[in-house]
Amino acid sequence: MASAIRTDTPDSVVGSRNELRARQMRIAEITEMIHVASLIHDDVLDAADTRRGMDSLNSAVGNKLAALAGDFLLFRAFSAAGSLENTEVVSLLATALNNLVTGELMQMTVTPAQRCSMDYYLQKTYYKTAALISNSCKAVAVLSGQTAEVAGLAYQYGRHLGIVTAPVLFAMEEFPELRGSVEHGFNDPSDVATALEYLAKSQGIERTRLLATEHAKLAARAIDALPEVGNKVALVSRQALKDLAQKLIRRTK
Repeated sequence: MASAIRTDTPDSVVGSRNELRARQMRIAEITEMIHVASLIHDDVLDAADTRRGMDSLNSAVGNKLAALAGDFLLFRAFSAAGSLENTEVVSLLATALNNLVTGELMQMTVTPAQRCSMDYYLQKTYYKTAALISNSCKAVAVLSGQTAEVAGLAYQYGRHLGIVTAPVLFAMEEFPELRGSVEHGFNDPSDVATALEYLAKSQGIERTRLLATEHAKLAARAIDALPEVGNKVALVSRQALKDLAQKLIRRTK
């Protein structure tokens, strides 16, 4: 995103190009620290044994040390954010963290009826996934002194890139028999088997793919709406962002 919105703005406005890039890279580092901290905390709350095929941190060192490790990452993230000396950027990153916590609370306190609501699911997904990406993309634009319009487009790209969907909820529209399993939160292993059976017979996966494709188009549209620029690096980077959105649709895990 930093490269995609790159312009030939005079150094007197935004500082040297190298200094700006270093500050934008710091936002990327901060974003990843917040992301990793959220995964550690998620694993503690979910009592997860593994994370992407490896032992989860809480499984390896216990919940207390894992929770402290997540807290430490958040502390370092906002210490680094403060060094950027930009209150709007700090506010955006704080908003992303607040949304992450809100999303986790939504997941922990969900009612049976809310489990079956696509609107509720998408809102929770925005908070837990898309909010961090969208606010980080916007922070990169703000830090470089871009207009509110460009910052808004950067935000929209991140928002659409980060939204995922629930094929089971689509399947439930075709097979109301699934509602009981969804309302129970798949606590019974037999519910999982039932859901997979109906999902295979439904249009749930295809409808999910179509919705994801629509979000990818909207993400690309946000990039296409950026002001015209002759900078080759910016043009290549804009295409890379659009390609990334398409790649997420095709990934299998």
